[in-house]
Amino acid sequence: MKTILTLILFVCATFAFAQADKEVASQVEKLRLALIDPSVGTLSELSSTDLSYGHSSGKLENQAQFIEALVSGASDFVTVDFEDQTIHVAKNVAIVRHNLKADVLDGGQANSIKIGVMLVWQKEKGKWKLIARQAYKLA
Repeated sequence: MKTILTLILFVCATFAFAQADKEVASQVEKLRLALIDPSVGTLSELSSTDLSYGHSSGKLENQAQFIEALVSGASDFVTVDFEDQTIHVAKNVAIVRHNLKADVLDGGQANSIKIGVMLVWQKEKGKWKLIARQAYKLA
């Protein structure tokens, strides 16, 4: 009887983690699309008001600065792909790592970038929100 109860708890926990992984993956995909076609509404919905958004250059932005940079075109992504993505969920926090490969326009100049990124998502009022992001240069 004890073995059956343990097995049932294991199956339920596995299902819960798999569901959380899918929810986070869905939010990450929405973020990827919002980088290409940004809107205040979508970016606000995806990110926490406590957002700390770090660039590979060392520049830090809060939520308002992050949204403004994308919506104004100061950060202009033409294409964005996330490669080698991993997701680790622990209770109401998820850590996502991937390599970001993108074509961008910097002041009208076309440029390609490939950087590493770590995203931290936190469940707020039942929704996964981006609370932190740090990009870094790849060797």
